Amino acid sequence: MVNLKINGIEVSVPEGSTILQAAKVANVRIPTLCYLKGVQCVGSCRMCLVEATGARGLVAACVYPVSEGMEVRTNTPKVRKSRKTTIELILSTHKKKCLSCVRSMNCELQKLALEYNAEEDRFGTDHDLKPIDDLSASVVRDNSKCIMCTRCVAACNLQTVGVIGPKHRGYAKVIGSPFDVSLAHTSCVNCGQCVVACPVGALYEKSNIADVWGAIVNPEKKVVFFTAPSVKATLGEAFGLPVGTNVEGKMVSAIKQLGDVKCFNMDVTADLTIMEEAHELLHRIMNGGVTPMFTSCCPGWVKFAEHYYPEFLPNLSTCKSPQEMFSAVLKTYYCQKEGIKPENLYVVSVIPCTAKKFEITRDELGHYTDAAITTRELAKMIKEAGIDFANLADGEYDTPFGVASGAGAIFGATGGVMEAALRTAAYVLGGKGAPIEFKEVRGVRGVKEAEYTVGGSTVKVAVAHGLGNARKVLEQIKSGKKDYTFVEVMACPGGCINGGGQPYVHDEIRNSIDLKTVRAQALYDHDSDSKYRCSHETPAIEMLYKEFLGKPLGERSHQLLHTTYTPRDKY
Repeated sequence: MVNLKINGIEVSVPEGSTILQAAKVANVRIPTLCYLKGVQCVGSCRMCLVEATGARGLVAACVYPVSEGMEVRTNTPKVRKSRKTTIELILSTHKKKCLSCVRSMNCELQKLALEYNAEEDRFGTDHDLKPIDDLSASVVRDNSKCIMCTRCVAACNLQTVGVIGPKHRGYAKVIGSPFDVSLAHTSCVNCGQCVVACPVGALYEKSNIADVWGAIVNPEKKVVFFTAPSVKATLGEAFGLPVGTNVEGKMVSAIKQLGDVKCFNMDVTADLTIMEEAHELLHRIMNGGVTPMFTSCCPGWVKFAEHYYPEFLPNLSTCKSPQEMFSAVLKTYYCQKEGIKPENLYVVSVIPCTAKKFEITRDELGHYTDAAITTRELAKMIKEAGIDFANLADGEYDTPFGVASGAGAIFGATGGVMEAALRTAAYVLGGKGAPIEFKEVRGVRGVKEAEYTVGGSTVKVAVAHGLGNARKVLEQIKSGKKDYTFVEVMACPGGCINGGGQPYVHDEIRNSIDLKTVRAQALYDHDSDSKYRCSHETPAIEMLYKEFLGKPLGERSHQLLHTTYTPRDKY
């Protein structure tokens, strides 16, 4: 251990710790911009400069190591002046359209500028308005707002996608793609991790809010919302509620106050996905099909496989995602049951994911979903409607797609799809008394492995979250080092609870708590409190197969609920 003082506070930290880590132990706040825990630590923004004994001049706290007897000062006049000047220099080249920016009132740069009383025009406004890249179906880039923190680049590299990076040098330096092409023309997988890493409004999702408002007021349209499993665990953050608060009831009430709309529970088609996927897995095992079978509910992972590992496309489950299954069921079964023309039903999915926006454009999925809006977009609509979210009474989903199982809810956390599938597969193989919980696949380790014996069959499974971890698993399978039966992959670290469309969270919070674990716990608590724990128990699932689909992997199920994949070039 190393002993030092920070602002006179004595602390002891492990050898090799940085001043920033020591400051956290001392409960002393040091501002940062380029630093993001688990993503990047490069010391380039110079916001975390401090004075330390033994150092020549100011040092970057996020990278400077502590030493025995060191004394650190984090708020001297010299330090405060340096930080203020740094902010003012950043502002001199920043497009300051703060009132209309997507990060207004929730911008890390704006917050620091207020704290340090920065003059926004001290060094003038010397920037060229750069063209906005909005050709992608999911992500918009406005380089005029970029502050060159490179957190987006680090996030993209952590995903091992690497389609953006710094170009040119000095004052001319920008973040972009090779040959200045749009993100839409690269092998970007639309995961949106660059968006949640960005501290300002330089990256954001392509909005569908105007389209949804238009449908709500259109007398010829019947509007139906359905909400993804993880949204209930994160939406409250946009309204100041603690991280990990389950706001499912308030969310449903808020959506119904947006207009004459119905609100369904996407957990139901998470259950439907499990019915199809678990039976597909068992069919492959029993009939010598291609294994290991990979999950296919994550569109970012699917596109990653199409670009970088097309040889594994036969291994992907043919199941559509819960979003696409729900839309297909609504435009067929629900329309028939309610006497609605499919073209008059406007289907809106509320999702934690920017990649879902790309997914609804895929021709092979049938274009059943009319709009996919992120958790952030839903929050914006609720605020625009003047709804007092925090004080709403809990509402209930509409029938017939309101009640789902806890297995459907945990879809939003890494390992959740695997556990849900194992619950139903274990029941099919072992009958009543089969295990309900498979805790070995839970948690935020990058790669989780387990081996289970159910009904006399041994199943080797792996769970990977974050595409960097997925690549490791794929390479081990290719080399023959690993032999699995079933593999779950989520593109985003932590799964959907950390998706690219989730509420913006300041770096101070991300750096101090494990968002992935806290948010996921809300879903596991929901599961443990659920009346139904397995997908095959859900009443809506029984109704769908009895009245419409017939059986899992049947002819109608195959037609509506399954899909194909397309190898794509790497750019």
